[in-house]
Amino acid sequence: MYKEKRSSRSEFVPIRGLSYHVRLWESPSGADPALPPLVLVHGWMDVAASYQFMVDALSDAFAQGRTIIAPDWRGFGLTGSGPEGSPADNYWFADYMADLDFLLDHYAGEKPVDLVGHSMGGNVAMLYAGVRPARIRKLVNLEGFGLPPSKPGQAPGRYAKWIDELKTLHRGELALKAYGDVAGVSRRLMKTNPRLSADKAGWLARHWARQDAAGQWQILGEAAHKITSAQLYRVDEALEIYRCITAPTLAVEASDDSLATWWQGKYTLAEYHERLKQVRQAQVAVIQDAGHMLHHDQPEQLATLIEGFLG
Repeated sequence: MYKEKRSSRSEFVPIRGLSYHVRLWESPSGADPALPPLVLVHGWMDVAASYQFMVDALSDAFAQGRTIIAPDWRGFGLTGSGPEGSPADNYWFADYMADLDFLLDHYAGEKPVDLVGHSMGGNVAMLYAGVRPARIRKLVNLEGFGLPPSKPGQAPGRYAKWIDELKTLHRGELALKAYGDVAGVSRRLMKTNPRLSADKAGWLARHWARQDAAGQWQILGEAAHKITSAQLYRVDEALEIYRCITAPTLAVEASDDSLATWWQGKYTLAEYHERLKQVRQAQVAVIQDAGHMLHHDQPEQLATLIEGFLG
C-alpha cells in the first residue's frame, strides 16, 4: 500500500447550500503569510485525494509554510450536490466557477492564489482565471483542453438528448458500477490507467470509492455527471475569456496525445495550441512517459515543473 509522505486533513465548508469537502495539506511550521495558497482542482470522475502523489513529490523547501487546498467538486468525493436525499440531476459548468469563487472567499479572502486544475478542473481554472483575473497569481492547466467547436445547428438535438438522458436517470437506468471489494476498485483504476502502480491504485481506491451498508464499494461520483451537457461548447466565448487571463499560465500536456484518442481528428493538439495564443503569458510543457492522469503517472516530474513555475 502506498504510504503518503504528507498527511492531509478534511474539513467541510458551507458553500451555496452544500457541505463542501475540502482536503488540506498544511505545513507543520504553520502558514507563511507571504506565500500564496496553492489550490488544486480535480477532473471529471475524480476526487481531491487524487493529488496526493504530486503533493508528496513536492520538495520540503517548496512546501514549507505553504497551505495546499483541494476541494471535491459538487457531486464528487464527499461533496454532495443538493439536500440529502435530493441530489442534483444534472450539472452546469458555471456552478463550478461560482463554487470556486466562494471557496476562495473562505480560504484566501482578497489574497491571490496559485491555481492548478486537471482535465475538467483545468477547464474550470482557465475560465475562472479570465472571469476573476485579480484572484489568480499563477495558473497551471493540466490537460484542460476544452472541447471541439460546436455549431448553433447542433442545439435542438443537444437539448433533446439532454432531456432524454434526464429521463433515464430518473427511471434508475443510469448508474455507476459498484464493486464487490476494494481490490475491484483498484483493478478498475489500473485498467483505466495502465501506468498506475498497484500500491497507488490501492491507496486511491479507498478515496475514490466507499463501502456501503450492503458491503458494495460505490464510486464517489453521482451518476448525473454522465448526462450530456445541455449547452453547446462555444469556442468564441471561451477565447474571449482566455484573453482576460492576466496570470502567467503554464499549460502542461502528457506525452501521450489524449486529444487524438478521444476525438479522432475532430479536435487536435494543434487547435488547442492555437487557442492558447489568446492567453497573454502562456507557455507549454510536456511530461514524458505519461497519459492523461499525468499527476499519477509522473508526480515527480510534474512537481518539479510546478515548483519551477510557481517559485
